[in-house]
Amino acid sequence: MLNILLVTFPFFALVLAGYGAAHRRLLPLEAIPGLNGFVLFFALPCMLYRFGSTTPIAQLLDASVAGLYLLCALVMVAFAIVWTMNSRIRWNDASLGALVAAFPNSGFMGVPLLVALLGPASAGPVIVTIVVDMVVTSSLCVALSRLDEGEGHGREAMIDAGKKALRGVAANPMPWAILLGAIASYVQFRLPGPVEKTAWLLADAASPVALFTIGAVLARSQIQSNHPMPLSDYLPVAVMKLLLHPLLVLAVGTAARQLGLPLDPFALTVMVLVAALPSASNVSLLAERLGADNGRIARIILVTTAAAFVTFSGAVSLLT
Repeated sequence: MLNILLVTFPFFALVLAGYGAAHRRLLPLEAIPGLNGFVLFFALPCMLYRFGSTTPIAQLLDASVAGLYLLCALVMVAFAIVWTMNSRIRWNDASLGALVAAFPNSGFMGVPLLVALLGPASAGPVIVTIVVDMVVTSSLCVALSRLDEGEGHGREAMIDAGKKALRGVAANPMPWAILLGAIASYVQFRLPGPVEKTAWLLADAASPVALFTIGAVLARSQIQSNHPMPLSDYLPVAVMKLLLHPLLVLAVGTAARQLGLPLDPFALTVMVLVAALPSASNVSLLAERLGADNGRIARIILVTTAAAFVTFSGAVSLLT
């Protein structure tokens, strides 16, 4: 366990550093979108392309991983909505809460952390889960969030929101970087030397800057949305994310393997650890744009990120 904590500590320490820098205003809040843009549009796509292009194409097209992970994500979304909806938390807040219950921080945190713990072979299954969450899980939750629009208009608003979410995915460079990496892997293509070195330098910057940015985003969300809220509004969702989600993936994956699904045991381990990651930090930006209670979403992300240092490290210790 100590060896695992020694590996995970720098990753969570960088998140804490970003949180402290923004909270103490050493990093101006106005600078956070710039950091986020650098990670999202430059560093992270280069990192995903590098791992995609050096991963066997069979791992990137593993239907067993994609199908099983998608099934668990849909179950998590449905369960979180049913569990949390009440007279105060309606479709908009419940759907965005379900998204943070089912969508781990696999891009900003998962890829570098799992590669550090399990080696480059873990990148393939992680990339598959990123595609599932970006294309299906997030689009579904955004669409469901529009059901508050009113009788007769909810369905139309839901379809329109789903289309907008898919257009947002198309405008996101991350899935395109994964696609280009997969094509490069299939045709055994390598970038010209100077171009490759430039891209790899950006890729190397992805992990530290992304982790620092997660902390800064969490601090900004807490500063801007610091209104009183009962623990029952956000703590159960945090527990779902850190405990129920990985246990569900482990149980469904184990049952599927016993029924004959060709699922590699190592891929299942990676999927369980992806599910054990804290909630995706960028969901708070999405919640703000959709008019949901961003304070609630930010608290869920903050609790899962803080607690994951222990829970995620424990999951790694049990599975490896």
